[in-house]
Amino acid sequence: MKKLAPMAASTLSALTLLVCYSTLVLAGDARDPGVRDLGVRDPGVRPGVAGAGAPLAGLSSNELVYFAAATAEFTQHEGIGDGLGPRFNLDGCSGCHAQPAVGGSSPAVNPQVAIATAYGARNIVPSFITVNGPIREARFKFHPDGTPDGGVHSIFVISGRSDFDGDASTCNIEQDDFAGNLASNNLSTRIPTPIFGVGLMEAIPATTLTANLAANAALKKGLGIAGRFNMSGNTGTITRFGWKAQNASALMFSGEAYDVEMGISNELFPTERDETAGCVIPTTPNSFTNMDASTGASAMSSMQASAIFLRQIGPPTPSTTTPGGAASIANGKLVFASTGCALCHTPSMRTSSITTVAAVANQSVNLFSDLALHHMGSGLADDIQQGGAPALGDEFRTAPLWGVGQRIFFMHDGRSHDLARAIRLHASPGDSMYGPSEANAVVERFNDLNPNDAQDMLNFLRSL
Repeated sequence: MKKLAPMAASTLSALTLLVCYSTLVLAGDARDPGVRDLGVRDPGVRPGVAGAGAPLAGLSSNELVYFAAATAEFTQHEGIGDGLGPRFNLDGCSGCHAQPAVGGSSPAVNPQVAIATAYGARNIVPSFITVNGPIREARFKFHPDGTPDGGVHSIFVISGRSDFDGDASTCNIEQDDFAGNLASNNLSTRIPTPIFGVGLMEAIPATTLTANLAANAALKKGLGIAGRFNMSGNTGTITRFGWKAQNASALMFSGEAYDVEMGISNELFPTERDETAGCVIPTTPNSFTNMDASTGASAMSSMQASAIFLRQIGPPTPSTTTPGGAASIANGKLVFASTGCALCHTPSMRTSSITTVAAVANQSVNLFSDLALHHMGSGLADDIQQGGAPALGDEFRTAPLWGVGQRIFFMHDGRSHDLARAIRLHASPGDSMYGPSEANAVVERFNDLNPNDAQDMLNFLRSL
């Protein structure tokens, strides 16, 4: 696929926005007065070099060739001639997965604002997309007839766009009614999940996952923690990727992302999501295996390359001294466990010895997640069900915390950039639709910490 020229995200410089963002984080999240109740402060995005983005240690020379080719595919901008659209959220994988390095999460400057009208496109930027907010996708909870929806409604269309890779100037499809659905509380948003270490998470055996979820049963029960796994409706196996653990593998995660985020049809999803005449520019599927390629790496489809990138990118590297110093981080790790956070955010599990990539076998995976679903109550509920089990409207996968030290936005919809507030948002009472959050007792323990221990715990999290 052809590479398009990068575009400025805003007339404001990225440096200016980063300075503004850093000031806001250091001041705390003003939208939640409870942040300062503990007398502690989120240290903010950990400074210094990105401790992420490198390939897995121990890859063979041939595997590194594939990883390099996959990285090149993952980081390029897609154009109309490549199959972008007709409906899409962004024009490249690395645009969404950019912070603090390729493979991460939303950057400080949201490229969706610029892409809306790039190359003559006529899109209106919805109110939930802002230049200094997180990249978001939109889902509608219900169809107009009242039946459940829950699918991704791509935010932008290619109508009027004419880039040097294709021409959609005669396409006249329109964006969905995001303003109306937002006003009627029928819209839920999500931000990109980091994809560091996906291959390691994929290689954790199901027996390890189920044993871990069953461990400490009495302690979990006393704190109101349960949890369960999302499952494939066909195979009955555990699914583990996505905000609701709805995807079973890196390949499925990749194929679905190409289809719903960029509108690029592929071997998993060969049908265009919108087949309006004049708007489907290239032949489908857009992404396919090139059987005439001279090398294996060049034969990969974009979807396959992306999956290899996910499987071979390494985990983030934590800091042992920043922020707060080694003693604070060490104590914070103990506090993290004693409050009960580690009962869901499992610090480490181990991969299987049976894998196709030797570098993945018998490895400790310090992901800080049980990869299970937990009820989070009415406060975080998005009213969307997904997966074979399925995950219910208030259930979410325990978010892996490795790399959280350099993450900007938190929660499934990016509603906070402050770790203290993010912790408090895990607590929620029940209502007529949903029971209370499984995290209520743990959050209460956090709120009862003395300020020094609470600060150490935040320092520990920002060290990850």
